[in-house]
Amino acid sequence: MVVVKDFRKDFYDPIQTQRVLVLVALDVDALCALKILQYLFQCDHVLYTIMPVSGRQELETAFMENCEGIKCVMMLNCGGNIDIVELLQPDEDVTFFICDSHRPIDVHNIYNVKQVQLILKEELEDVPDFNEIFREENSDDDSGNESDSSERANKRRRFDEESLNRKREKREWWNNRERTLFEYYEFNSHGMSTAVTIFELAWKMSKDTNDLLWLATIGLTDQFVHYKINREKYIESLGSLQSHVSRLNHRGDDEDTKKSISSLKLAFEEELQLNLYRHWTLFDSLCHSVTTACKFRVWTMKGKKKLHEFLADMGLPLVQCQQKYMSMDVSLRTSVKEMISNKAEKYGLSPSEIFIPSFLAQYGYRNKLCAMDVAYACAALLESVEKSKKQSDCFLDALDLLTRDRSTMLEKGLENAKTQLKAVVNQVNSFLDMTQVISAGPFLYAFIGEGTPDVKFFAKPICLQKLAKFTLKAHCAMSKSRKAPTLPLLLGAALDNDRGTTLVVGIPPLAEDDGRNFFGKAFEQAAESTSSRILQDSFDSNIVEMKTEDRSKFFDALINLMQYD
Repeated sequence: MVVVKDFRKDFYDPIQTQRVLVLVALDVDALCALKILQYLFQCDHVLYTIMPVSGRQELETAFMENCEGIKCVMMLNCGGNIDIVELLQPDEDVTFFICDSHRPIDVHNIYNVKQVQLILKEELEDVPDFNEIFREENSDDDSGNESDSSERANKRRRFDEESLNRKREKREWWNNRERTLFEYYEFNSHGMSTAVTIFELAWKMSKDTNDLLWLATIGLTDQFVHYKINREKYIESLGSLQSHVSRLNHRGDDEDTKKSISSLKLAFEEELQLNLYRHWTLFDSLCHSVTTACKFRVWTMKGKKKLHEFLADMGLPLVQCQQKYMSMDVSLRTSVKEMISNKAEKYGLSPSEIFIPSFLAQYGYRNKLCAMDVAYACAALLESVEKSKKQSDCFLDALDLLTRDRSTMLEKGLENAKTQLKAVVNQVNSFLDMTQVISAGPFLYAFIGEGTPDVKFFAKPICLQKLAKFTLKAHCAMSKSRKAPTLPLLLGAALDNDRGTTLVVGIPPLAEDDGRNFFGKAFEQAAESTSSRILQDSFDSNIVEMKTEDRSKFFDALINLMQYD
């Protein structure tokens, strides 16, 4: 197993004299890691080429088109859970440096000591022992035994007891190998944020700045707000970043007066889990945040009335709540957190549901920016539905948003995020009104058909997962069944009408909030048993593209598979 321990010696120093091909997944965490890496490369005049990739096919194409003369390939949030050497077939002198938060890491990447180096901050868990999954072919291979046997032994080979024992042992070893690999690959999850890992590299090289730290906080926050890690893992990961915030932002009074007003200042504090509330109205934010929307059931008349009662009980006039947050009366605006904290439990909201430790940035005379808001805005630009925008344009727009002085791009991202959230809530309302969340026995499912308003938003993986989580929570909030929180959800959206394809995502039950997802392996088995045409191209194996006409047999196979799981 080759895991880079000394970032500078084993990774950064060897690539400084090479042209580096950087392959970047299309998620916010990977983009933040890329921005940090770009800064380091520019400091040391490292030559590099950047290629965004949305899945395995694009990864293969990007490498083939750009591999000429390349000896070092850096992979951000891609490649870790794929046998990268088998897929790309590189020259023997090409080295892959993989910094990927997807788990589990492919065992071939772990044990390929010649061409693959893993850049990880944490230890890998439950990795099978080398001898459990690999063995020397010439030791027990039957063909090898035959070649070593003399002609006179061939006639009595079938009666050779030693040969039979070897075959039996090989069969047992192979069965154990299959079982071990199945257990290892059964669940998918996410490890440490890639942006945080690359920031640690900058820190160890004494090149860390507040701007790089801000990018690391956005990367970690992206993992949390887009449901890649749970609250516990998020808070566990905050420790090191919190200490960096204190270190880089603790200065004496004299030093503060000398600092430019335009310099970046970071703070760590408890933040409301209300989507984009600093850039929206408080009322809209409450209606479009999954926790408060589901707790009050805002899609019902009774729920809206209860929300109004909650605001009145806090002493917040509806007129104030329905205007831009930054235009609210200052005395009310500065007391919102305290007001919500005082009344939350009365309305069934626990402190952990309504508050989350987070990071805030401020520069110049601008309003404070929360890392959660930037993560939402960046994801919305990445998955822009503008017809004139190509994938590469969306990628560059999202990178621009992460540049501090591109305020117009940030504003555009925030508006796109609001539009996306409105589409999510409208679709959830539609599911509930039309009773479209259906139980298939071992799981729930819902589909967004062709011609549905806003379906274009849900043909994108990040937004589809966001809708799936909101739909499952809303269904559980409305359902009288005690079984609802224990059921996973499958959600599909029409993807390409001409090709007749649907994008499908599977998410685990609310009761199992451990960040592990079993759908990747389940999809693979169901498709194999029914010859269903699916494409597991995404780096997240719980997202697949499938032929719409194969849906029935694919679902039947999933039901049978999960009933006896």
